[in-house]
Amino acid sequence: MVTIGIDAHKRSHTAIVVDEHGLELAQKTSGTTSSEHFQLLVWAAGYGSERRFAVEDCRHLSRRLERDLSAAGECILRVPPKLMAKARDGARTFGKSDPIDALAVARAALREPNLPVARLDGVERELRLLVDHREDLVQERTRAINRLRWHLHELVPGAEPRARSLTHLRNLDSLAARLDGGEGTVARLARELTKRCRELTVEIRTLEREISALVQALAPSLLAIVGCGPLSAAKIVGETAGVERFRSADAYARYNGSAPLPVWSSNRARHRLSRSGNRQLNAALHRIALTQAQWHPGAQALLARRKAQGDGGLEALRVLKRRLSDVV
Repeated sequence: MVTIGIDAHKRSHTAIVVDEHGLELAQKTSGTTSSEHFQLLVWAAGYGSERRFAVEDCRHLSRRLERDLSAAGECILRVPPKLMAKARDGARTFGKSDPIDALAVARAALREPNLPVARLDGVERELRLLVDHREDLVQERTRAINRLRWHLHELVPGAEPRARSLTHLRNLDSLAARLDGGEGTVARLARELTKRCRELTVEIRTLEREISALVQALAPSLLAIVGCGPLSAAKIVGETAGVERFRSADAYARYNGSAPLPVWSSNRARHRLSRSGNRQLNAALHRIALTQAQWHPGAQALLARRKAQGDGGLEALRVLKRRLSDVV
């Protein structure tokens, strides 16, 4: 069987064929359209029917390529960038180029077992796009509110709205009525920013209702977890992208960064916090853990038991996050 490593870019893809020992057999650079992907398949067919493709896991660049290859029935492995980087560092060639990166991808696929297999994106990607779009709108609204508050400090010093109060439509309508009829450039800009904040708030709430409906239909079991709201559940579904692709709960914990790292000192084994893994997923688990630490009797009992055994507060919370990863 041959392995075809691909270094994907916006306007070109570089492919290198290697045998089972990692020896380079051929290389080709193609474009990024579907017709050019078909030509790449025809070229790859010349090296036997037993083949697999290995693509660096950067789906914003390789999504169309993966879709076309999957539609043709090809096996596609996703190689994490850190594995490709290690393979490149250990090579005899120096520097960085598309052929060097493609060869590193192929050799990393040969060296590493159990790499994730690419699949066509489903409803999880749609949910992730909606969540990401909502977060962009929230950041845009925050910037607008910050500029608005500076203008209000000049217009009505000492009488600015309370913190975090300009995310409510009622407060924005009241502020618009106060600013109506004001003269000067500052007052005009403040009215425009108030209007923009209101528009963004309406869009954000509409998105939240759409996301909540999708999550309720797609993953009602997540919503049953204490402390897991619709937005956290949507973040988990979107970032996980199909929990069945993980071979075990331990592998999923490693992916989301809740699995602890062993630390050895002489003959004593301990564990420390892992700062690797998907940080968006880790943040969602952290929010759930903080909520359960306040309201869930089972979580409170676990934290108390771990603290009684000598763990600190953060160590006990880490244990709770690891348990929550299994529940998710």
